[in-house]
Amino acid sequence: MADRFRITIAQVNPVVGDLRGNAAKARDAWAVGRSAGADLVALPEMFIAGYNAQDLVMKPAFHVAAQKTVEDLARDCADGPALAIGAPYAEGTQLFNAYHILKGGRIASTQLKHHLPNETVFDEVRVFDAGPLGGPYNVGNTRVGSPICEDAWHEDVAETLVETGAEFLLVPNGSPYYRGKFETRLNHMVARVIETDLPLIYLNMVGGQDDQVFDGGSFALNPGGRLAQLLPVFEEALAHVDLARGPQGWEIVDGAKAHHPDEWEQDYHVMVMAVRDYLAKTGFKRVLLGLSGGIDSALVAAIAVDALGAQNVRCVMLPSEYTSDESLEDATAVAEALGCRYDTVPIAQARVAVTETLAPLFADTEPDLAEENIQSRLRGLLLMALSNKFGEMLLTTGNKSEVAVGYATIYGDMAGGYNPIKDLYKTRVFETCRWRNEVHRNWMQGPAGAVIPDRVITKPPSAELREDQKDSDTLPDYPELDAILEILIDQDGSIADCVAAGFDVETAKRVEHLIYISEYKRFQSAPGARLTKHAFWLDRRYPIVNRWRDPG
Repeated sequence: MADRFRITIAQVNPVVGDLRGNAAKARDAWAVGRSAGADLVALPEMFIAGYNAQDLVMKPAFHVAAQKTVEDLARDCADGPALAIGAPYAEGTQLFNAYHILKGGRIASTQLKHHLPNETVFDEVRVFDAGPLGGPYNVGNTRVGSPICEDAWHEDVAETLVETGAEFLLVPNGSPYYRGKFETRLNHMVARVIETDLPLIYLNMVGGQDDQVFDGGSFALNPGGRLAQLLPVFEEALAHVDLARGPQGWEIVDGAKAHHPDEWEQDYHVMVMAVRDYLAKTGFKRVLLGLSGGIDSALVAAIAVDALGAQNVRCVMLPSEYTSDESLEDATAVAEALGCRYDTVPIAQARVAVTETLAPLFADTEPDLAEENIQSRLRGLLLMALSNKFGEMLLTTGNKSEVAVGYATIYGDMAGGYNPIKDLYKTRVFETCRWRNEVHRNWMQGPAGAVIPDRVITKPPSAELREDQKDSDTLPDYPELDAILEILIDQDGSIADCVAAGFDVETAKRVEHLIYISEYKRFQSAPGARLTKHAFWLDRRYPIVNRWRDPG
C-alpha cells in the first residue's frame, strides 16, 4: 500500500452559470496538481454550477448542460490524477447536490449530499433531493470519504464513512461568510476529527455571489484536532496537502498556516470583494454614487475605490439649498483623498420646477415629508441618468440601521444596483471608517492614510432635506437604536427582551413598528454584502402586509 498521498486543493472563485469558465478553472487546477504529482485534485461543492445557484439548478436545460460539462471534463483530465468536483446531478426525477470523482476519462464515483441545509441563505430542501448515507470512494488503493458541506456538521455521515472504510475525510464546501463563521466551522470539523480519529481536509470556495461572499480559509486537521495547514481568507489559492501513512494510519504533513485577520478587517474585505465580484460577474467596470458629505457615502466611496481603483469610481454631489457649506467641503475632501472623479450637479432649480408642477395638487396642504422626498428622488433620477449614459453601476449608501427602520427614500437614495454597507449598523460604520483610516492592505486599491476626514466621522448625521435637520430628530440616537435593532433583528428578540436590556418600552415598540412598516422598501432594495446571519434579504423573510405587533 502507498504510504504517501497528495491532494491538491483548489480554493477558487467560480461564477454561477458559467459552466465553461468554471470547467476551465478546474482544468487549470488539475494541471497544477498533475505537475506537482498529486494523486487527487479537489474542487469545492457545486463548483461547476457555481454556488449558491438557487433555483437555476432545477432548470432541466441547465443541470443537463452541467452534467455534460462534467463528462467532458473527465475526458479532458483522463491522463493524470483523479479530479473531485461538485455539480448538480439528476437521476430519474430526482436532483442531487453531488460530488463527482473523475478518473480514467469518466465519472468513476458520485457522492450525494445527505443533509440539506434549509436555513439562513440556504433553500436546499427546495432545490435538491437528499441522497442516502454512502461509503467512501477509491483513489488508487486509498479510500477517501467526502461529506459534502452540511454533511460534515452532523455525526452520522462521517460515522458511516468510517464504518465503511474511509481512511481520511475530504470535505468540499460552499460556505459563505458571516462574522465569526470560521470558528464555527473549525469547531464542527474538530468534533468530526475527534469522533472519527481521522484526518480531515476542509475545502471552501472563495468569491462573491450576489449578497454572499465565500471567504475561503480552507484548512487541514490531524487526529486529535491539531491544525496542520491553513489557507488565507478572501484569496484564491492552490495548496498541496500531503498525507503520510504511519503505524496509526494517515496523518497530514504540517504545511503553511496563513494569518487570519480580525473581524473588522474581514468585514471590510467582504464589502470590498462583494463590490469587486458583483461588478466583474455582471459585466460592469465602473461605479458611481451620490457623495453627500456624510459618513455613509464616504465609506461606500472608500470601499468602491479599494475594490475597483479610483479611476473607476465617480462621486457626485447633488446639493440643494439645504446642503451646508460644511457638507460641500467634506464631500470634496473625501473625493480628493480617494483620488476619484468628483462632479457637482445642483438640484435646486429642478426641485423648484417639480414643486411648482405639483403646486395645484398640493394646494391647501402644509409642506411635509412629501416635499422633502422630492429632493431625494431627484437625486436618484439624476444619478440613474448618469448610470444609463455612462454605463456606471449606481451604488446605494444606506446602512443597516436606516434600512431596518426605513430611514431612506424609495426611488430616491435607495435607487441603485448594489449596497456595500447594507448589513453594517451605523455604529459600526463609524468604527469601520476609523479602522480604514488607520489600516491599509495590499488588496486595497485606494490610498493609505486618512481617506475619510475626521469631521465626516464626528459631525451629527443629517439627511439635509430641511433646515437644521438631524437624524436624531426622527430616530433614537444610533447607539440606542442599534442596540434595540440587534435585539429585535439579530437576536430575533422581543419587546420584553429590549426592556430587560434597559430600554424604554415605548421606544422599543416604536422601533419594532418602523421595522415592520419598512418591509416593502426592503423588498425593493438593492442587494448588499452579507456580514451577519441576519442580513436583510435571504436571511430574514417577513411578509410585507403584517399587522402583528409584539404587545410587550
